[in-house]
Amino acid sequence: MEEKETEEQDISLVYLNRSGSSTETIASRLPSRNPSPTQSHAPIDGIKSLQVPVSPIKSPSLSNVRDTHSGLRLPSQKNVAPLARSRTLPHFPRSDKVRRVSSELTAFEFERDRALRMSQWVLAFAIVNFDLELGPVACGVHPPFNLTPAEKENIAFSSFPDSLQFEQGSQVHSFRIQDLGASATEDCLDRNYKRLESIDGYLYGYSHFSQRRDSASKRGYQQTSVVLLSHLQYPALFTTLIMKLGPLFHTHGVAMLETACHNIANCPSPGLTAELGFLGSVLHVELPMTADTQQLTETTSFCEKFDPALHLLSSIAPLDPPPISTFEASLSHLWSIWECLVLCEPILVFGSSPAATSQAVWWLRDLLRPIPLANDFRPYFTIHDKDYSLLVNKLPPKAGLILGVTNPFFQKSCTHWPHILSVGRQASPRHQGNAPVIVGPPPGWCTKTHRRHISKDRQLLKAIEKACQASGRDRIQASLDLRRHFCLRTNAMLVPLNRYLNTLIPSPTECTTVSACLRLKSFSSADFFSSLKANGSPLPFKSAAKRREFYERWLKTPAFGLWLAHQEEVVQKTLQDKWAG
Repeated sequence: MEEKETEEQDISLVYLNRSGSSTETIASRLPSRNPSPTQSHAPIDGIKSLQVPVSPIKSPSLSNVRDTHSGLRLPSQKNVAPLARSRTLPHFPRSDKVRRVSSELTAFEFERDRALRMSQWVLAFAIVNFDLELGPVACGVHPPFNLTPAEKENIAFSSFPDSLQFEQGSQVHSFRIQDLGASATEDCLDRNYKRLESIDGYLYGYSHFSQRRDSASKRGYQQTSVVLLSHLQYPALFTTLIMKLGPLFHTHGVAMLETACHNIANCPSPGLTAELGFLGSVLHVELPMTADTQQLTETTSFCEKFDPALHLLSSIAPLDPPPISTFEASLSHLWSIWECLVLCEPILVFGSSPAATSQAVWWLRDLLRPIPLANDFRPYFTIHDKDYSLLVNKLPPKAGLILGVTNPFFQKSCTHWPHILSVGRQASPRHQGNAPVIVGPPPGWCTKTHRRHISKDRQLLKAIEKACQASGRDRIQASLDLRRHFCLRTNAMLVPLNRYLNTLIPSPTECTTVSACLRLKSFSSADFFSSLKANGSPLPFKSAAKRREFYERWLKTPAFGLWLAHQEEVVQKTLQDKWAG
């Protein structure tokens, strides 16, 4: 019997304004091509999205930096002393001085065969400094890696936050930009360094941004980003690596960059699981077979039960901060958000920092697996991005586009978007009256068009809301439980489709020719809905009409076409092997 539930009115839901901080913004100190009021930013909420609550848990997917009373994340000098005892670190004397990054980094010797081994994981590291006249500038790429001028500029601006609230500190975020290497003219590239073909047409950057006082600078501060560039969607793994490298680079300079490159070149070829030695640490990592492979904690290939303090699932979103904190203001609407994701609805993700938006977008992207990715997603997107006019204009947004932004300018230019998710915590009613209003949408979920088809898991929702007030360990576990719930829902959504697909595999009596035996029969929507009506779906739809409407919409998405093509390839290969045997 279909579950009955009063339909929730999701239309135009908004929440109270988030509370702000009285800390003075330094947005004017950050880069801008065309200075204008729309490019300035309200202060970030004390970079709260980067804080890790005090907890006994120590996870390789969590930060190794300490929280201070001011909420800033500063490198811990306690990590410097043991360097000489590590086989994956160079020998340095203890020093509390922070090195000033020069505009031109000294190159180091790195053999091409080692660079090739390194490229299985990481393509290169880029160092970005702030120039008073030009803004962020990539002043070094190590080992040498062919980047077009447009890519360098894209990396430079994407590696810096739009605005900051702290005077000294650091934060980590990630971004995704188009790989222009294949389409670039030969004049833009150095022929001495052959560039590998991209996997999906994009480059992924994982940035450690740092701002420190510097009396030698006219601005009084030194702003630098260390960026890990890769062709792989491994946010949990690469965020961990850049969190370790960033503070050490600022303390010891290029020598740490060279050591990091050699450590990565020494890593084994990517396989199902790997032990990676990096700057004094050993990381136990599970790698997915493909970018669309789902990684579940219950089915990991580790030889022991998954423990977030010991193990890394490379393709999931970072666990710092626990994702339930990032989505706290929208927890009750995650079931609507999941439906929008699966149905390839565009979503604008607004946050107070690049760290918040990049974690949120990676978390949402992960929930689509194992459905093949049919849409574009940008963990952190700026008005300087080369694809800005393509993705942000007066036309309806592209199907399935997920855009992570922090500049309030996007709120004005994207008013026609159907869904806006503003991440963060909802303001406390006690403090809201005295708190200044932050520019941008308040934390919460706002949709103009979507009405939910499936029922919520209210027992899980209650447990997650309770965990938001608990310790760091409990919030991490609750985040993993919430992720597992939606991953299983994605799998459950595919059950009726897989069941019908099995009926399309030709039987021996239907094989009149070899070619007929190696192909699926044509997909019929009418036959599928007959099967759906007869057998149902594991998903708790509100009604049979809602169930049919949901699948009718999904069959019209670009994701369905990719999924069906992939299933045909899998079945064809299986049949070929069977026929050959």
